[in-house]
Amino acid sequence: MIKEDLTEQIESLRRIMISVGMSKGFTSTETIRLSKALDELLNQWVVSL
Repeated sequence: MIKEDLTEQIESLRRIMISVGMSKGFTSTETIRLSKALDELLNQWVVSL
């Protein structure tokens, strides 16, 4: 995956996660799921350095 695409995906998912966290709570199942997905993308980004 191209690093710029990965960065865009990370930023998009981060915004979605924050929005869901604000509306449903930061410990909601959906927020936790999004957080884990974001962790995976961040790990891929670090490996690509």
